[in-house]
Amino acid sequence: MAGTTSDAGKSVVTAGICRWLARKGLKVAPFKAQNMSLNSYVTLDGAEIGRAQAMQAAAARTEPAALMNPVLLKPGSDSSSQVVLLGRAVGEMSASGYHSGKQERLLGTVADCLAELRRTHDAVICEGAGSPAEINLRRSDIVNMGLARAARLPVVVVGDIDRGGVFASFFGTTALLAEQDQALLAGYVVNKFRGDVALLEPGLEMLHGLTGRPVLGVLPFRHGLGIDEEDGLRVSLRATVRESAAAAPYGTDVLRIAVVPVPLMSNFTDVDALAAEPGVVVRFTDRPEELADADLVVLPGTRGTVRALAWLRERGLADAVRRRAAEGRPVLGVCGGFQMLGERIEDDVESRAGTVEGLGLLPVRVRFAHDKTLARPSGRALDEHAEGYEIHHGVAEVLGGEAVFTGVDGTALDGCRYGAVWGTHWHGSLESDGFRRAFLRRVAADAGRDGFLPAPGTSFAALREEQLDRLGDLIEEHADTDALLRLIESGPPTGLPFVAPGAPEAQHAGAS
Repeated sequence: MAGTTSDAGKSVVTAGICRWLARKGLKVAPFKAQNMSLNSYVTLDGAEIGRAQAMQAAAARTEPAALMNPVLLKPGSDSSSQVVLLGRAVGEMSASGYHSGKQERLLGTVADCLAELRRTHDAVICEGAGSPAEINLRRSDIVNMGLARAARLPVVVVGDIDRGGVFASFFGTTALLAEQDQALLAGYVVNKFRGDVALLEPGLEMLHGLTGRPVLGVLPFRHGLGIDEEDGLRVSLRATVRESAAAAPYGTDVLRIAVVPVPLMSNFTDVDALAAEPGVVVRFTDRPEELADADLVVLPGTRGTVRALAWLRERGLADAVRRRAAEGRPVLGVCGGFQMLGERIEDDVESRAGTVEGLGLLPVRVRFAHDKTLARPSGRALDEHAEGYEIHHGVAEVLGGEAVFTGVDGTALDGCRYGAVWGTHWHGSLESDGFRRAFLRRVAADAGRDGFLPAPGTSFAALREEQLDRLGDLIEEHADTDALLRLIESGPPTGLPFVAPGAPEAQHAGAS
């Protein structure tokens, strides 16, 4: 599954196909050779992969594994990323350094991972990255047509019609591929269509006539399907406010939660479980006055803790958070957010800024280690069971307050709570229903929202399953599933026509 652009819907369409196949009783796995994302996840054996591939694995009803995302790039700036290979960080690299040779050398590793998944599964649904027609990067490509050619994969291109220009995007994408790459491009999927499909059909027929390739599905626009987005960087830097739809409150009052979109924001999916609660409204904001007005402020994770801390200070957000703490009003920091709430940060690894003063709201000192902590811990908090996952270089020395998470014997496991300020390295803990409800009751009490009650029957896991089933329904009801099965079983069709002008053939990673 390739796309005309980033964010065309490749991830959700791939997840939908995985769920549709899983419901047919097939053993299916997702695969993305190379992913650039600040949202990641930890597998049971302690490997770090893209969060979208973990979501797709859930859609496929299989356990996430490093094989499903062998190369993960985690941006640290506009020009460099941490390279995570087979679930382990192997160093920082500039974009030019990566594309000038490193990427091509990874093709063998990527191909081996795909071959192992194909050996152990009935079907593997691969997802591309960006656009397959990025002709400036074709020589070193291992995730789009480079992978497709190396493994002889049929390619379907997804286009977001809600953006406009989808026919030109389909045609242009095809016409900018080399002849051998075009021979693998088997069709298109229109995503996010609103209106009467009959009005679209003349264009679909013309596109087929121009390219010789059919449209294999027109998927209607559906709200609430953007689960486990890949790119926190895009959300944070465009400074938009994302607001959840507030379900009717279970009690007589609502809770308003403000999430600060810090630079290089990572794993902002942590707040999805809060947004799923009836009567809880979650919004992203970088305005100090909106932090003052919220019942809970969340500082999420970040790939650049020191940079995010400076950003908070520059915008007056640090002072707004401090005022909240002084007034006894709730603040939650997760991972990098937790680190910023402490007294000081010693960072000779991520930013190499040395010792930096934190916000001073928790009796915690953080030292950045070269080795990354990757774990899937569980414990207890507020007399409830909780589970999470850890992805961080920062090591916290807790000097006071109370641990957020403990073992069954009361041994401190992670985090610090001091008054109404909470901090933890555990991502995903709020997906534990009992803990989430207990935490929200405590927040409501500290915020003076006596009328708020968490709904007793909300199951985040069940809501996630419903979303994944809705993705499967989209494919089953609106895609040509017979054609998709033929591609899975037989590979690329023969005799696909060449669309001029095509890109010149060159030596590259996927050459055959």
